[in-house]
Amino acid sequence: MSRSGVCSGPASDTIIVIGAGPAALCVAAELASHGLSPGLVSPEDPHKPWPNTYGIWGPEVDALGLSHLLAHRWQDTVSWFGAEPTHHRIDYGLLDREALQALWLDSWRGNGGQWHRGQVLGVRHDPEGTWVMTADGGERRARMVIDASGHASCCVQRHADGPVAGQAAYGVVGRFDRPPVAEGRFVLMDFRPDHLSPEETHAPPSFLYAMDLGEGRFFLEETSLALSPPVAFDELRRRLHRRLAYGGVEITTIEHEEFCLFPMNPALPDLSQRLLAFGGAASMVHPASGYLLGSLLRRAPDLAACVASGLAQGTPPQDLAAQAWQTLWPRERRRRHALYRFGLEKLMRFPEARLRNFFATFFDLPQEQWFGFLTDTLPSPSLLGAMLQLFARAPGDVRQGLLLPEGRELRLLSQLINPPGP
Repeated sequence: MSRSGVCSGPASDTIIVIGAGPAALCVAAELASHGLSPGLVSPEDPHKPWPNTYGIWGPEVDALGLSHLLAHRWQDTVSWFGAEPTHHRIDYGLLDREALQALWLDSWRGNGGQWHRGQVLGVRHDPEGTWVMTADGGERRARMVIDASGHASCCVQRHADGPVAGQAAYGVVGRFDRPPVAEGRFVLMDFRPDHLSPEETHAPPSFLYAMDLGEGRFFLEETSLALSPPVAFDELRRRLHRRLAYGGVEITTIEHEEFCLFPMNPALPDLSQRLLAFGGAASMVHPASGYLLGSLLRRAPDLAACVASGLAQGTPPQDLAAQAWQTLWPRERRRRHALYRFGLEKLMRFPEARLRNFFATFFDLPQEQWFGFLTDTLPSPSLLGAMLQLFARAPGDVRQGLLLPEGRELRLLSQLINPPGP
C-alpha cells in the first residue's frame, strides 16, 4: 500500500501502531530497529509537521545521545517565585521538531513501514490477533496492536477514578518591541504576581514559560497548572498580554500561536487488556511536570525489544500483551505514578501565594532530587525521600496544605502500597 493508501478491506500486518504523532513515530521507529515493519493507522499523514514545541533538560538528551537534535540550548535557566530569580544551573533544550520527526520517519520507512489512512473507531480481538476497524468500513488485522493516538483514544480501557485535570497553555512565537526576557535566557516558571490585582491573585494561578530563540525572536507561553476544568485559552491569552503590558512590552509580530491542552492525572490503563498503548494513551505524561518526550525516548527501546522478542518466539497475543504492559508499567513505576498524582492533587488546591512558596522550596532541594522528580528518573525510595525532605524544609503554610489527605488522595496513597495492575 502506498504512503497515502486508504485502509479499506481486510488486510494484515505483523504489528500496527495507531496514531501518527511523536509517540506513534517513536515506538514505530524502535520496532523498525528490531526488523519489524509496523503499519501506522491514522487519519493524518505522519509526515505532517508537529504543531507544538517540545522542551527537554540538557542532561536528559545528553544521556540519550540525542543532543544534536536540539534546535536551541540554554545555560542561563531561571524561575521566579518572588522578587529574586532562582538559578537552576542545568541546561535546558528545545528539540528540533523537524529533525526528530525525520529521524523517526527514516527509521520506520527504511524498514518498509507503511501508512494506512483511517479514523480508528475500535478494535476487536480473536485468538490469533487484533482487528483495527476504521470509519470507512475498513479493517486491518495484526498480531499486536499498539495505540499511540494520544490521551483521547477511543480504544484504550482505563478505570475512571475521578475528574481528569488538564494543563492548558497559550503561547506565541514572535518579535517584540523590547526583549520580554533577558537575551540568552530560558525561563521555566515565572510566577511573579506583580501584574495582578489583589482580586486576581485568588483566581487559578498561571506562570510564564519563555525562551529567547535568538535573532530577536522569543517564545512566550502563559501556562496554568492542572485544573478541572482547565483554564480557558482566552483567559490565558488575556493574562499573557496583561503580563507583557505591565512590563512595558508589546508584540510586534506573531509568527505562530500555540494552544496546548493535555490531561495530567488520568488513571493508568487497564493492564490486563489485549490492546497495548504508548504515550498519552498509556498515561505516560508526567502527572506533576507534564513532560512526555524524555519518557518516550527512554521507555520505547525496552517496550519494542519486549514486543519484538515475543513476536519472534510466537508468544500468544494475550501473554505478549501482558509482558509488554509489565515492561511499560512495572510495579515500581506504578508506585511512582501514584505518588506523582498524589502530589498533583495537593498542588491543585494551593492558592497562588502558597504555590509560589512550594516551588521556591522544591527548587531549593538538592539538584539531583528536583531534577529526578521532574524527569521521573528517581527510584521510588529516593522519590519519597525527596518529598519528605521538601516537607521538612517547607514553610508552615505549605506544610499545612500537604497534610490531611482526603478523597482521591487517600486512594492514591493506598496505591503506593498496592499499585493497580498485576
